[in-house]
Formats: sequence, structure tokens, C-alpha cells
Amino acid sequence: MLPRKTLPLFLVLLAMSAVAQQDYSKVEIKATQVSGNVYMLEGAGGNIGVCVGPDGILIVDDQFAPLADKITAALAQLNPGKLKYVVNTHHHGDHTGGNAAFATRDATIIAHSNVRVNIAKDPKAPAAALPVITFTNGASLFYNGEEITATFYGPAHTNGDSVIRFTKANVIHMGDQMMTDRFPYIDFSNGGDLDGLIANWKTIIASAPADVKLIPGHGRLATLDDLKAALAVVEESAAGIRKGMAEGKTLEQLKAEGLPEKFKSWGSGFINPHRWIETIYNQSHKDVPKV
Repeated sequence: MLPRKTLPLFLVLLAMSAVAQQDYSKVEIKATQVSGNVYMLEGAGGNIGVCVGPDGILIVDDQFAPLADKITAALAQLNPGKLKYVVNTHHHGDHTGGNAAFATRDATIIAHSNVRVNIAKDPKAPAAALPVITFTNGASLFYNGEEITATFYGPAHTNGDSVIRFTKANVIHMGDQMMTDRFPYIDFSNGGDLDGLIANWKTIIASAPADVKLIPGHGRLATLDDLKAALAVVEESAAGIRKGMAEGKTLEQLKAEGLPEKFKSWGSGFINPHRWIETIYNQSHKDVPKV
């Protein structure tokens, strides 16, 4: 087994390897109208939120750099206006890879301050990829008749996750704080915190309208009921693992026992059952980094 401290790095390297092998020429960008003037683009990498209208275009996240032209073409099918703003939900490359390409085309990159810090840690990241407008707790942008808010509730998937709300359209882009019907990924090496994610989910569930539409970081378009289901699964599965830990079971014993069958489908994504058990174990053996 890999040592606990090396696991996040291993997952990052695994993801980078998958990216290197991706044939982007075969990727198709699919657009879905979510509500009003808000759309979701699917391709390779994180789901993109799009707001179109008389002011131009704003997107939330931008997938991988080689897809910039395809994304631009897909946006042109939705609105002939200029792409003016890119809002990053967090710093991972499958959500920010297109930053530099769009910045050089005069788009303004906006994100939590830790997104800029985290991208800057990568010596290969071009300066143009860095957000030029950052915030600590939140920000609002009035664009295309929408009040678009970006809110930082605290460390969750990483230490710089933002939840993006399109107020009029009643749509929330969750970034990688949500992967529909799958266990979440907590990036401990970049300040992620599972308990923080759970707290963020509860805040959103308590404050969002019942009929809100959720754009997840990965997976199908979701609802508040989907987020409630994810919360129930995460809390119940985590409680079972922590009960075993309290009984003195080792990580290897917990992994050998596995998860109850009802959670099987939730482990069919990037975070399989063994990695989910490791996530719970690691959460209980760490100090949450301060923001």
C-alpha cells in the first residue's frame, strides 16, 4: 500500500497520465440548456457552466487547454457575443486548463485567492492561467440580467472551492464539491477537508430553493434531492468506517472488509471503495490546513 501522505500525489499523477493519453481530437462538446440563459457544456474534464446574453458570455471552468477552440465553437452556437469572463470553481487542471487560452483572447479570469496560489505552484503553468481578480469570501457579478455570485464556504474538495449561483435562473454550479451519484474526491494535498465538504453541503441544502438545478463538477445535471442523497450516503458510509476505526481496526482491515453492497455504485467513479475508505481514514488522521 502507498503511504498515506503519498496517496494524493499518486492520484494527481494518475490523473495527469490519463490526460496525457487523451485524444482530444475525438472529444465532442455537448451543450444542454439548464434554465433560462444558463447552459452546461460537457466534453472532457469538468462540466462548464455558461451564461449568455446581451452582455456577452461568461463561463464557469474551462476543461483542458487543447479543447479551447472546440469550447469556443460551442459557445458561438449559443451566443455570438464575446467571452468576457471565466470563473474557476477551483484550481485542478481539468477545470482550469483553458485559462491561458481564454485569457489571451481577452477573457478575465476570476477565482478564490487560493486558486491563484495553487495554480502558481505549478512551474509549468503560464502566467496567463492565473486569475486576475480574486476574492476571499465571495464576490458578485451582474451580467446578462443575472446576479452571479461566487461563495467560499470553507475548505472542501480543495482549500479554494467556490459555489457559483445564477440567481435569476436558479442554477448552482457546484464544481468538484459534487460528482453526481459518486463518492467525492478530497484533495488533502491542497487543503481539502471532508468534514468541511459535508458542512458546505448542509449549508447549500438549507439555503437553496427546492427546485434549484445543480451543475456538478462531473456527471449528469443534478437536483437538490441528488445532493441530499449524496449527503446521506457520505455520512452513513463514513459512520460505518469510523465505527470500525474506533474498534481499533487498521486501514488494511477496513479495506478488506469493504463497504456494504448498497454503496457499490457510488464507488464506480474516480474514487473507488478502497479510496473512499482511505479518505475517511485520512480525514481522521490530519490537521485541517488553515485558509
